[in-house]
Amino acid sequence: MRVVAITGASAGIGRAIAMRLARDGASLAICARRADRLDTVAKEITQAGGTSLPFVADVVQDGEMRAFVDRAVSRWGQLDVMICNAGYGVYGTIDQVTPEKMKAMMEVNYLGTFNAARAALPIFRRQTRGHIVVISSIVGQRGVPYVGGYAATKFAQVGLAESLRAELVGSGIHVTVVYPISTATEFHEVMVRESGFATRAAGPRQSADRVAEAVARAIERPVPEVYPFRLSKGLAVINAIAPGLADRIVKRWGRTPIT
Repeated sequence: MRVVAITGASAGIGRAIAMRLARDGASLAICARRADRLDTVAKEITQAGGTSLPFVADVVQDGEMRAFVDRAVSRWGQLDVMICNAGYGVYGTIDQVTPEKMKAMMEVNYLGTFNAARAALPIFRRQTRGHIVVISSIVGQRGVPYVGGYAATKFAQVGLAESLRAELVGSGIHVTVVYPISTATEFHEVMVRESGFATRAAGPRQSADRVAEAVARAIERPVPEVYPFRLSKGLAVINAIAPGLADRIVKRWGRTPIT
């Protein structure tokens, strides 16, 4: 039996991962701020063949993340995987995004990842095994127009994960960063609400289920990085060797405001 904790599990990619792992019979500790949505997902997990433990918590609060992990370990006696998924975005150029919105986004996306990983690490160290999975974004590898603030939080996530992975080499504890492209979830509705305007992009999209399947494979066989849409890795490579060319690519295929 694998015990997996997932933050931001009430919708979108977090919910899709929970449902995918439930079909394998996993025990799933799921947290989010919306109790009603969380309870619905918990019931769906049971119906799919898994075992669920819903826990209302805010990833920004260190104490709540520690309580979340403690509850999971108390229930099942172990924790095998922590999936740091909670996050949201705001559209806008740097001078359009207010300092207040930037701070709030950084707290959820970066500090939330920090708190969740930090809560799980003592358990993993005691067990001498574990797996931290960070759900980042392709914009954590290469920034694109109108999501600079969001991209900054994702770059911060990646820096944390890469440092942690290097620290844990040979320890039995794995760290994986997942880089989805634009994904069909309510995420974009939240971005529009938080930003006050919408954008469109000409590039490809993927489903949350595709991301969940990639995450499930990485849990079975841990790897440092996962690109659910495989061609997107090419953008990271181009950016590393020819950043000027990458500028032109994301300018053409990146987001533009809908007026």
